[in-house]
Amino acid sequence: MRVAVFSTKSYDRNSLETVNQGFGHELMFYEARLTCDTYALAKDFPAVCVFVNDRLDNSVIEELAEGGTRLIALRCAGYNNVDLKAAAVHGIKVVRVPAYSPYAVAEHTVALLLTLNRKVHRAFNRVRESNFALEGLLGFDVHGLTVGVIGTGRIGIEFARIMQGFGCPLLGYDVMPNPEAEKVGLRYVEMDELLSTADIISLHCPLTPQTYHLINPEAVEKMKTGVTLINTSRGALVDTAAVIEGLKSGKIGYLGLDVYEEEGDLFFEDLSNIVLQDDVFARLLVFPNVVITGHQAFFTRNALENIAHTTLANIREFEQTGKSANQITG
Repeated sequence: MRVAVFSTKSYDRNSLETVNQGFGHELMFYEARLTCDTYALAKDFPAVCVFVNDRLDNSVIEELAEGGTRLIALRCAGYNNVDLKAAAVHGIKVVRVPAYSPYAVAEHTVALLLTLNRKVHRAFNRVRESNFALEGLLGFDVHGLTVGVIGTGRIGIEFARIMQGFGCPLLGYDVMPNPEAEKVGLRYVEMDELLSTADIISLHCPLTPQTYHLINPEAVEKMKTGVTLINTSRGALVDTAAVIEGLKSGKIGYLGLDVYEEEGDLFFEDLSNIVLQDDVFARLLVFPNVVITGHQAFFTRNALENIAHTTLANIREFEQTGKSANQITG
């Protein structure tokens, strides 16, 4: 099947081309994101393959349909960037990669936690300058702290399993409780109890209209003073202005982010030679108790291989049957 692949970096191309040897699709790679300015690149392609920051709103989907596209293949789990109702109206199927490596994201979440706690980023820079002083690097024992997991799907449960190994009591919140929770010792509670009780809060839920700005001023106010907040899920789960106020007041003691609600014009690009125009993001960077990575939690060899295989298998299944087991319905 002919596929226009958008938002591709060298690592995307390498993994897709390697796995595609077993599928035989005709792949055309574009570095550009799929937006209202680039949809013409997909003309006459029956399928497009997109990533988290491609923007497939009603107008883009309408143009894709007119150009002959019948399938949108997401090479990620989230689909908040696709107008599913518009896709249904125009007869375009949407498929995704529901799971690729829960270990990758869960392990990166722990990496952010430990980096924040033990100030590894600051210590690394000091030692490179022959500064071996310990002032300002004081951390805390994670053992025994209460960890709140918001969203207990595959990734959330894997993160909980790791934190169980640290000796942490586990609280969880999810509208659909996971049977695996009991095995890792996680106890489900209401959101207010989780916010007010947890020393560490980690977000692992999808972005939906109901979870948009889940962490807002009211939520921050309910948290324990000095709480550690980590988001490796979707940026818009967090109201950035609210967490900045929380950092200033000391309510939030540590903040770890792998995602950002306005990341579309920032992440996955080298912007080191230009002045950032996002004043809110720039404000986050000045806090010594904030660590931000550029949406890399998923980024392991294992995950890239799994993403490529599931994506190409989704496309083949659609080509052969007109549907897919990983199809998303509105």
